[in-house]
Amino acid sequence: MNKIFKEWGWVILAGAAVLMLGLILRLYHLTLLPVFVDEAIYIRWAQVMRAESTLRFLPLSDGKQPLYMWLVIPFLKFVSDPLFAGRIVSVLSGMGTLVAIFLLSYQLFKSEKAALISSLLYAVSPYAVFFDRMALADSLLSMFGVWILLLGTYAVRKLRLDFAMLTGFALGGALLTKSPALFFAILFPSVWLLSKSPKGKKNITIHLIKLIFLSFIAYIIGYGLYNILRLGPNFHMIGLRNQDYIFPVSHLWTNFKDPFVSHLKESFGWIWAMGPSLALPMAVMGILYGLIKRRFKETLVLSGWFLFPILVQSEFAKVFTARYIFFSLPYLFVLAGMVFLFESRLLRKIAIFAIILLFVLAVKFDYSLLTKPERANLPGGERSGYLEEWTAGQGIKEIADYLRTEEMKNPGTKIVVGTEGYFGTLPDGLQIYLNDVPEIIIIGVGIDIRETPQSLKESLKAGNKTYLVINKSRFKGDAKIQGLSLIAEFPKPPRPLDAREYVTKGPQEFLLFYQLNE
Repeated sequence: MNKIFKEWGWVILAGAAVLMLGLILRLYHLTLLPVFVDEAIYIRWAQVMRAESTLRFLPLSDGKQPLYMWLVIPFLKFVSDPLFAGRIVSVLSGMGTLVAIFLLSYQLFKSEKAALISSLLYAVSPYAVFFDRMALADSLLSMFGVWILLLGTYAVRKLRLDFAMLTGFALGGALLTKSPALFFAILFPSVWLLSKSPKGKKNITIHLIKLIFLSFIAYIIGYGLYNILRLGPNFHMIGLRNQDYIFPVSHLWTNFKDPFVSHLKESFGWIWAMGPSLALPMAVMGILYGLIKRRFKETLVLSGWFLFPILVQSEFAKVFTARYIFFSLPYLFVLAGMVFLFESRLLRKIAIFAIILLFVLAVKFDYSLLTKPERANLPGGERSGYLEEWTAGQGIKEIADYLRTEEMKNPGTKIVVGTEGYFGTLPDGLQIYLNDVPEIIIIGVGIDIRETPQSLKESLKAGNKTYLVINKSRFKGDAKIQGLSLIAEFPKPPRPLDAREYVTKGPQEFLLFYQLNE
């Protein structure tokens, strides 16, 4: 034990510090950013699935795999804030990714420094910090991906059946999380390059048979777990909904450049803005080092796991946002950590300077994310979706608290709240906070409301306290004429012309909270 601590003591202490830093960055002010539309839907599904066991496959109705929601359910039992309960799953997934990055880097290069730097880059990366703090399935998918590569590497290098089985469980977890797990299944055979091929034609043949057998076991377990979803009544919806997000294969030869070129630019633009940026040139240096120093196989595998999903999605994705390439990023950080394999003192000094600069820039970005997200230099699409538009849920928690207080003041009185839309940010966002108050009924009443919905008029006539929650841009009526009194309005950050310039572009969005009067 003393020998292990003597040899690995500084690595254990440094690794614990990196892990603690990553955990703090992901836990601090975890619910500061308002609930996002998909978060509201996923958490609401988890609440319904927890309450009714026959609906454990509810997400399949929208073509979504349910593992993330299954993992949220236990936290709903012990955590009072549903948004925190949903996001803590992503926080823990991010920590799992961080550990796997360290182990993967060390397994490939046998360098404690390279492994620590790779995990440190992930720990402080604003890209990772941002999405590891969201109640979305992307962080969980990313974690499974790194573990598939790590365990698969162990399996083919040691020719171990147990590691092949563990790889299969990780693959199954990924397939139960999100459809892009298909990339992991496609890329998995690339780990064969990392095996140690014996000499002699006969030995090579036997070795190849063993690799095929181990991979077969991994696939059998992975897709065996995936087929659990066939127990749900809407398994077919996964394939149908996937078609809404991707172009057919024929798009490759009918219109190759559109949207490939623009999406590829967007991908590296997101990485440059949130990566943080210096990780890209460091990764390029790591790739060059790997090619020069005969680390060709490791470099090729890591580059493939990083680039292949980005290239394919750039060509075929109809909808493309920063979180869709998040699961590709861990391998970028492993490549960037390779700069600490340099033997040249000059290159090492340059690498150390780059790490310090990268760390400072990343922590500065992270500070904005954790204190004032509207001041963070987020890419335009992310800023718009998570902060400025109807998809962002500023004011929902405050409205829920107000309604809960009203119900406590008048126990037994029914409260009806009409919301913009029928699912998503507003109805689901309110329901996740009021799930335990049956006297408060949330109903969707449509979009672009010009007149008071008939359902709300009837509720008022029945003697219920009745409210309307809607975004300002979608309210086309006249509040005074319709007998609506404004209780509160909740502003969203102004739309900037540029993320670095806080200049308003277009009307600022507000969430309006009205009460209906006689």
